[in-house]
Amino acid sequence: MIKLFIYISYFLRAVFVVLLLFPVFSYSQKTTKIDLVSANSLEFDKRISGDVRRLIGDVVLKHDETYLYCDSAYLYSESNSVDAFGNVRINSDSVNIYSKILHYDGNNRTAQVDNNVKMTDNKMVLTTEHLIYNTRSNIGNYTTGGKITDPENVLTSTIGYYYANDKRFFFKKNVVLVNPRYTMKSDTLMYNTNTEISYFYGPTTIESKENTIYCENGWYDSKNDISQFNKNASFSNKEQILRGDSLYYDRKLGFGKAFNNITVIDTVKDIILKGNYAEYKEKEGRTMITDKALLIQDIANDSLYLHADTLKAFFDSTKTGKIILAYNNAKFFKSDMQGMGDSIVYAFKDSIISMFVHPILWTDKNQLSADTILIHLSNNKIKQMNLYTSSFIVSKDDSIRFNQIKGKNLIGHFVNNKLHTINVNGNGETIYYVRDDKNELIGVNKATSDNLLIFVTENKINTITFITKPEASLYPEKDLLPDDTKLKDFKWDEINRPADKEDIFY
Repeated sequence: MIKLFIYISYFLRAVFVVLLLFPVFSYSQKTTKIDLVSANSLEFDKRISGDVRRLIGDVVLKHDETYLYCDSAYLYSESNSVDAFGNVRINSDSVNIYSKILHYDGNNRTAQVDNNVKMTDNKMVLTTEHLIYNTRSNIGNYTTGGKITDPENVLTSTIGYYYANDKRFFFKKNVVLVNPRYTMKSDTLMYNTNTEISYFYGPTTIESKENTIYCENGWYDSKNDISQFNKNASFSNKEQILRGDSLYYDRKLGFGKAFNNITVIDTVKDIILKGNYAEYKEKEGRTMITDKALLIQDIANDSLYLHADTLKAFFDSTKTGKIILAYNNAKFFKSDMQGMGDSIVYAFKDSIISMFVHPILWTDKNQLSADTILIHLSNNKIKQMNLYTSSFIVSKDDSIRFNQIKGKNLIGHFVNNKLHTINVNGNGETIYYVRDDKNELIGVNKATSDNLLIFVTENKINTITFITKPEASLYPEKDLLPDDTKLKDFKWDEINRPADKEDIFY
């Protein structure tokens, strides 16, 4: 029993020693010696070391699958390394490296290459002054500046890593990619020479004749001219600036999409569009924006805020005038004017805002409605307003009384952005509360006339002039029933009037 125990103990110790030595044996099997293939002359240089061989003329060395070529070299047997000089070339798989000086370590298969370094594969050329390349992993890097050239692109950076197996580069610091169509500048960039796709991390700018793009994360497919830009992304040309959390752009089609926290600035018309989803067709000059879509424009030193389910900006048929179309639940706010309708069209060339499908407009104490409303602007001020078909103007006399004007078509004229006169053309009707100098109620004037001219002072009706076929009567208020003080189709829609710019979203 004791002998059996001793034998088992010896056996376990032997197994343990084998296990300890196994990694060493495994490693030693992976390490091979650098072989001399040929040289014009060979010398032993004892001044350096006894194991050093000096090789001169057309030197060829082989290590595993890698060949080393040079004019002269020192081959170190003990350290399994080489110092090579003059017309140095490394051939490893599909990569060729050229330089004037090389130090190659055969144990870790690492080459340090200096002085006019050039590395090539089937598609690109890398030039630098110092390169480290591992022939086992096929990974190279430089830290003193380098340039990559392929058939269409030239890229420079301070730091670079090349992964030869999958033709992938990783660049850092002062990265510049020059293409015939654009120039890209980035802090950090990954580039695949096969796919020609660049991935960038950190501040990145892409400039071309047509536009400039900025982001801090994204990718660019230079072969297909398709890109995705994220984090503080922006796109700008001579007429527009587009910003968003994420931008997608197809340069060939001139088509872009933007997602979340979008801002579109029209630098020509000084208009800002906002939303959470946008599409842009560059060749057609068309922009569509939705999801909390908002237009902002300065008019007479006051900002106009317009919201709708969808906003579209495009050129008119002459290609000279810009048009903004807001449709589905359009509503706007300006400090001295508010409005709503199913759709609103803003034609910049004619300076006309058109409101369609149950439009309502409020100015101070006045409410204007019709089938269609046109607002004419001049120098960013309201000059004239046209109301077509079923036109109605209602203004508050006090909290319970309303002055009313009704007709087929109405034309309102403005002075300094304030309603001054109103022309009523066709089927004119009015209800007007008459007051004395002390603002005491005298009575209710009810009148009809085909055509009326109304003068307004401080947004209140001052004088009514009947042009044709007038019929007018002044009634004591007590003699009228509540329905008699309302024209047909009267409606006071104050509840829908935006009180501020936030109200246009509700």
